[in-house]
Amino acid sequence: MIAGLDIGTTKIACFVARRDADGTIRITGIGQESADGMRAGGVVDMDAAERAIRTAVHRAETMADQQIRDVFVGVSGGTPRSSFIDADVGVSGREIDERDIQRAFDQVQAADSERDIVHAVPTRYDLDGAPGIRDPRGMYGDTLRVRLHLVSVAHGSLRNLLTCVSRCDLEIAAPVVAAYASGLACLVSDERDLGAAYIDMGGGTTEIAIFGEGNLAWTETLPVGGDHVTNDIARALSTPVAGAERLKRLHGSTVPHPTDDDETIEVPEIGPRGEGAGRHVARSLLAGIVRPRMEELLELARARIEASGLRKWARNRVVIGGGASQIQGLDALAGRILDTQVRLARPLGLPGLAQAVSGPEFATCAGLLLYATRKNAEPRARHGGAGADAPLANTLGRFGQWLRSNF
Repeated sequence: MIAGLDIGTTKIACFVARRDADGTIRITGIGQESADGMRAGGVVDMDAAERAIRTAVHRAETMADQQIRDVFVGVSGGTPRSSFIDADVGVSGREIDERDIQRAFDQVQAADSERDIVHAVPTRYDLDGAPGIRDPRGMYGDTLRVRLHLVSVAHGSLRNLLTCVSRCDLEIAAPVVAAYASGLACLVSDERDLGAAYIDMGGGTTEIAIFGEGNLAWTETLPVGGDHVTNDIARALSTPVAGAERLKRLHGSTVPHPTDDDETIEVPEIGPRGEGAGRHVARSLLAGIVRPRMEELLELARARIEASGLRKWARNRVVIGGGASQIQGLDALAGRILDTQVRLARPLGLPGLAQAVSGPEFATCAGLLLYATRKNAEPRARHGGAGADAPLANTLGRFGQWLRSNF
C-alpha cells in the first residue's frame, strides 16, 4: 500500500493505492478537505492545518478500509527552486563506491543552511578531468567531480509542513516537490524523454517544471495563481470571494466571443440581503478581468523558462495543469504567449481514479503514487547513474530523529 498527500493552498487531498504484482497502481481510497491553515502552500495555522490533514486522511482510510502509516507529501510552499553545483571528492586512487557520492551530497547540504534540499539528482560525473562518466561506481581515480541538480525549499516552510504531518500520526516516506509529482502524472514518457515543460497553476502559486532525458531538469515557483484571478473578480465586481470563485469556474474565459456583450451573468452582491441577491453584468466584463491576469501569469512563466537556459526542451511542448488551468480558452492563449504546442493536463494510467478526482487539480496526488513506484522500481537515475534521491533518506532520517526528540 502507498499513500500520497497533497497539501495545497485551497485543498488537501489524499490518495491511497495498492500496487499489483504486475506493477499496476490501483486507487483504493480518496479523501479531500479544504486547506484550512494554509496560504501559498505554506502553513499559517498549525492547528487548523492539522485538522484538515486528519480529515482528508481519515476519509481516504475509510474508503480504503485501511490505516495509513507512511505518506509521500507534496510540497508546493517554501518557493521550490533549482540550482546546480559541482562537488569534488578525493578518492586517492581507490575504487569509487556509493559513500563517495554521499560525500558529495554532504558537502552541498552543509553549504546552505537557509534552504532544505528536497531532491538531489546527479546529472554529470567527471573523473580526473575526464567528462561523460555515466556511473563512476566500481571505477578508480583520484578526484571525482559530481554535478548535482538540487531542488530546495525555504528551511522553515518545509519544517513546518512536515511537523504538521507528523502531528497527524503519519510517518513521512519522502517530501516531493508538487510540480515534479504532477509532471510524472501528466506527461507521457516521450515528453519526459524528449523535453517538455509542465506548468502547474495552483491556488496561491504557479510551479514550473522542465523535464528532459527522462528526469526533472529544472523547477521554479511563481508567487501568483488562480486565487489572484478570483480576488481580481471579487474586487472588480464587488462580490464575495466564494461567488467570484464560482463565476471564474463557470463563466471565466480568456477567449472573446462575439456574443459576450449581449450575454449576461448573475453576480452575487456583498451585504446582508442574503443568498440570491445579485445583479446582472455583461459576460465580456468578466472576460476583461480574467484575461489580463492570465496573460500576466503566462508572460511570467515564459520569462522564467527562458531564464532557465532550458528553452530547448520547453520549446517542444508545454503541458498546463492545476485548478486554474480549467479556465476556458487557456490552452489557446498559452500557445500564443509561450510560442509552442500546449495541451491541458490530466493524470494518466491510474485505474480506479473516479471521474470526480481525475482532473488536473488532483495531478499532484496521482503523481506522488507514481513517484513512489518509480523510486522503488528505478533506484538509479536513468541518466545520472546514482539514485535520484539517494541522499534524501539520510536527511529524512535525521529530521525524523529531531521530530521525535522535540515532539
